[in-house]
Amino acid sequence: MKKIYFAGGCFWGVERYFQLINDSIKTTVGYGQTTKENPTYEEICANLVEGIETVELEYDENVITLNELLVALFKIINPEQENGQGNDHGFQYQVAIFYQDPSDYKQINDFLINERKKYKEFYVKLEKLESYYLAEELHQNYLTKNPTGYCHINLSEVLTKWKQKKFLKSYKSKRIVHKK
Repeated sequence: MKKIYFAGGCFWGVERYFQLINDSIKTTVGYGQTTKENPTYEEICANLVEGIETVELEYDENVITLNELLVALFKIINPEQENGQGNDHGFQYQVAIFYQDPSDYKQINDFLINERKKYKEFYVKLEKLESYYLAEELHQNYLTKNPTGYCHINLSEVLTKWKQKKFLKSYKSKRIVHKK
């Protein structure tokens, strides 16, 4: 099993999205690259502590590849939006990819170089993971527990495409984020 960490706005939607596209992916939500150990949601939201809402993905590369995960991430983010996604604004909602395995760096960086060419502005960080602290239990699997909760991602479209086995094959189709 391998791990990769994605930040793409509110972690509730990003977590549920990856759970829906492949049920072999194990997820947790937390705070990446924090300036304090074990910060709280309130500290992050009040900007008392720097940290980015992050989803930890544990995956079997024989089932889903890192490249497929990157493709999937780019279906739900707007890389031209700085410090936010959709209606969520602030440092904690920026887009980032954090890796632990140094061998993943080149593949991710090459992918981002190609993606960057498609956009006028590009605000996607790529960094080695320095810290990751689990968010409070109420945030874990939030949209599974609260299916009508807020989400900046159109999860019904994800579920429909996933059921039709068209999800990763339809990369050139429109992104599935809600517009402002």
